[in-house]
Amino acid sequence: MRRVYVREVIVFENQFKDFKKTLPRDVLKKLYQIIILIMSVERVPEKYLKKISGRKGLFEIRCEYEGNIYRVFCCFDEGNIVVLFNGYQKKSQKTLIEQLDKAEALMKKYFNLKKAQIYGNEG
Repeated sequence: MRRVYVREVIVFENQFKDFKKTLPRDVLKKLYQIIILIMSVERVPEKYLKKISGRKGLFEIRCEYEGNIYRVFCCFDEGNIVVLFNGYQKKSQKTLIEQLDKAEALMKKYFNLKKAQIYGNEG
């Protein structure tokens, strides 16, 4: 029987793909389990997906494995599409500002490209 998902997950550009190449297999396995959870359940626990305060529309997927913490930034599109941007391994309590800025820039680029495609197809 095929599983029915409440959300679709897509990857924008290559930052997430580059990040996942740096991860040990067990971490990647756990991260994919979290992504499947995000795709599968209506209400995702904040332990795994949290809105980033002060960054409109930006979220972080939270993965912890053997005391190491990993984050993947994402946003929602059309309510049920999760767009993955960039990720990093967290080394301290603070989220790296440059990683947040990169995620925010990617999110703006994603929506600008989408808007350009929508309006470009109507003419």
